[in-house]
Amino acid sequence: MEDYNPLALENQLCFPLYAASKELTRQYKPLLDPLGLTYTQYVAMMALWERDGITVGELGAKLYLDSATLTPLLKRLESHGYVRRERSKEDERSVIVTLTDEGHDLRKKAVDVPFCMAGCLKITPEEAIQLKTLLSKVLQSFG
Repeated sequence: MEDYNPLALENQLCFPLYAASKELTRQYKPLLDPLGLTYTQYVAMMALWERDGITVGELGAKLYLDSATLTPLLKRLESHGYVRRERSKEDERSVIVTLTDEGHDLRKKAVDVPFCMAGCLKITPEEAIQLKTLLSKVLQSFG
């Protein structure tokens, strides 16, 4: 029997996660380009479509993004007219992110993106649910 090689790429969990993430993001590009969004901007918009009017900190925690990544992303979304950032009246240290009318309207244009992406995957809906459950469990183990 061949010796187990702990450094063999085929024995790593991280590599298929990385490669699958990279390829999924690449598949999103032709769907998001007409909307003028990058993948990261798209997930930020999805989070805001779920819950509008959250702090930058809450948004960063939900998306696993630090402020150095999130701030320029929000500036770009603001320059596109999709979001507005304002200091909280209750706590001046907090910045609240809210959707503009254009940001709300963009949701209507993006509603088919998940369905198109589901068609790209060669897995059953049950397998997709199973995979999402496992990946959520992996993410929870980090924090």
